[in-house]
Amino acid sequence: MLELLSEHACCGGMQRFYRHDSREIGLPMRFSVFIPGAPADANMPALFYLAGLTCTEETFMVKAGAQKAAAREGMILISPDTSPRGANVAGETEAWDFGVGAGFYVDATEAPWSRHYRMYSYILELRELVLQEFPVDAERIGIFGHSMGGHGALVLALRNPGLFRSVSAFAPIAAPTLCPWGKKAFGGYLGPDQDKWQQYDASMLMAGAHAPFPAGILIDQGLADKFLPDQLYPEVFEAACRTAGQPLELRRHAAYDHGYYFIASFVDEHLRFHGKTLNGG
Repeated sequence: MLELLSEHACCGGMQRFYRHDSREIGLPMRFSVFIPGAPADANMPALFYLAGLTCTEETFMVKAGAQKAAAREGMILISPDTSPRGANVAGETEAWDFGVGAGFYVDATEAPWSRHYRMYSYILELRELVLQEFPVDAERIGIFGHSMGGHGALVLALRNPGLFRSVSAFAPIAAPTLCPWGKKAFGGYLGPDQDKWQQYDASMLMAGAHAPFPAGILIDQGLADKFLPDQLYPEVFEAACRTAGQPLELRRHAAYDHGYYFIASFVDEHLRFHGKTLNGG
């Protein structure tokens, strides 16, 4: 059952927050939706946003200021939470980069995480729910995200190019098998066998692909991002795209850091990028 928690008039449309019982997670999950003003019978393109470490379903909608651009593009925005809540797994709140707020968009295979921490499959479940409950065109759905969510967006798009027609990211964790965040998360959720990690590494997935997004992929990266040297590895993804023949626009911005001031500065351009593909322009 889909429960409306709150709604707010915004940019000529409605910003809403929902809760529902998730099949994949086995617990209630929250997500947010911005619906631009449009005729009731009009199916619109939709864009999923996956947030980063410590964030919730509210973070992007409150901080990024994307609703005005979404209204201009006639595009529904959907943002899920970043992990299960209330799983009561021992130790799940002890670290900011693992457990609550840090689901890493993988399906955990290691106990005790495997029961509820299934965020990869949850995003696909949420896509199904959105198609059932909102005026969304199934053929015009894109995905983007930030940091951990940028990693999730790239992986979900590369593994499901038939479900997501466009993809972009802000400062994604582009090669998680190489960085401390990824090694910690993958080791805890997926176990020590690093062969199992590769299915969630965007750079490895891209290296074995053949230009799955011919219209291109957009990534923005701040050069003052303190996580750039040790955690993000955009150059590894860039090299993988060259190998795959995948068009990539990797824009490096002096002075910008890892936070939402950075995202708010370029989110309009990401909405235009997705709109060009999803609206056929």
